[in-house]
Amino acid sequence: MAIKRALLSVSDKTGLVEFAKGLHELGVELLSTGGTAKAIRDAEIPVIDVSSYTEAPELFDGRVKTLHPMIHGGLLQRRDREDHKQQAKDNNIPEIDLVVVNLYPFEETIAKPGVTLEQAIENIDIGGPSMLRSAAKNYNSVTVLVDVNDYPRVLEEMKENDGDTTLAFREACSIKVFLRTSTYDGAINSFLSQASEGGDSSFSLSLPFEKSLRYGDNPHQAATLYGNFGDCFTQLQGKELSYTNVLDIEAAADIIFDFARPTVAILKHTNPCGIGQDDECLRKAWNNAFETDTQAPFGGVIVCNRPLTEKLARVISEIFTDVIIAPDYEAEARAILQKKKNLRLIKMNVEEYTKEKEQPMLRSAPGGIMVMDRDHTPLGLDDLESKVVTKRPPTEEEMHAMRFAWKVVKHVKSNAIVFAKSDRTLGIGAGQMSRVDSSKLAVWKSEEAGLSLVGSVLASDGLFPFADGLDAAIKAGATACIQPGGSIRDEEVIAAADAAGIAMIFTGHRHFRH
Repeated sequence: MAIKRALLSVSDKTGLVEFAKGLHELGVELLSTGGTAKAIRDAEIPVIDVSSYTEAPELFDGRVKTLHPMIHGGLLQRRDREDHKQQAKDNNIPEIDLVVVNLYPFEETIAKPGVTLEQAIENIDIGGPSMLRSAAKNYNSVTVLVDVNDYPRVLEEMKENDGDTTLAFREACSIKVFLRTSTYDGAINSFLSQASEGGDSSFSLSLPFEKSLRYGDNPHQAATLYGNFGDCFTQLQGKELSYTNVLDIEAAADIIFDFARPTVAILKHTNPCGIGQDDECLRKAWNNAFETDTQAPFGGVIVCNRPLTEKLARVISEIFTDVIIAPDYEAEARAILQKKKNLRLIKMNVEEYTKEKEQPMLRSAPGGIMVMDRDHTPLGLDDLESKVVTKRPPTEEEMHAMRFAWKVVKHVKSNAIVFAKSDRTLGIGAGQMSRVDSSKLAVWKSEEAGLSLVGSVLASDGLFPFADGLDAAIKAGATACIQPGGSIRDEEVIAAADAAGIAMIFTGHRHFRH
């Protein structure tokens, strides 16, 4: 049956007038409320106010306007049931065939600094979700829209199907509605739970399906991606992403966001195996990163915080790389990298990912999930001069190198040790069971790469429980150390540093990464 009557009530009026005009030209009667009706009427498109249609006024500052049998009866009555048709006739309830609703901006409201509980509550939509759910439940007969991007599709469907939409389209729209109302209710639930005197009481999550991934950790494990990953990262070429690719992309983006200077990072299994910087040339920054470990980059992930240049693309193209991530690519660089068809080329949407970094981290747990604030800021780098605990203060160059090393070690799996200069890593020890083992591993990796640690600085993501981890670094040639401090043996560690004449800073913060 052709759509004859539509109800439009939207907060986001993007595309509203054009859509209403299209419906009117197709002979659809338009019902609307408040500001939506005014916008349609101002465009000289005929529209009937819901209050006139129901013969019931809007009440309580607009809190009650669509909660009426004329509205919900028009949406929920089944067109294939004679008893429903008779009840609709007896009660003078015409059919409503199309509903267009987007909800009060609750999520945007609570995201504002200093939002009050009263402001949040006034942006909880009641009538909107009710209409959406009524229409979505009856999708066999009713078309329901919650996404402004679907407006053109509806008009196309109506033109192609004698004024109606297809069942498949209505079903897809219905699913989208229940996902949206679930997400909306979850946001309300989470906010009110945190705002209540009892504190957190529950956590709700509903995310749209994005894509099936190539596989999980291993080819025999299926994996699926949900949410808005595609808003943050665009795949320009290459094989389908796997579960581990997504984890690597996240880790790479997190790393590169901590550096303002032109920077290139190389990762393997979410750990950085080399990070380099250069103010003039990404190619030189790559050299500084690559020299840390010339073996691990093969089959690894490369990320930079500047548009990837032709010079860098040429050198990267000489080795096997799994994923490359950048905020953009020079045309010449794209042309070079396109020759590697399996190479996954990812463009990072910096603005969207910046927003995403403010969201909490979610991890599965037996029987549920854990929710944790992101470790998105290298802590303890303010006023470093006041945090020197050794007799000798660091030189200016050592201070620069320690700032760099501290940002790097934050992204290395615990226990983490990083040797560095001010523009490059020299040795990285990750994920060992003891900190001294991580120190020894970092020294060994630097030796394997033919790099000298003489004059380097050392960063440790956690405190040194004993002086032996620091001793290994001193023997390798490190002249300064930055670490959280806080061990019951801090005095022994400081004494070892003083005996060797090295400088040491306690940041007062640790950056474990599990």
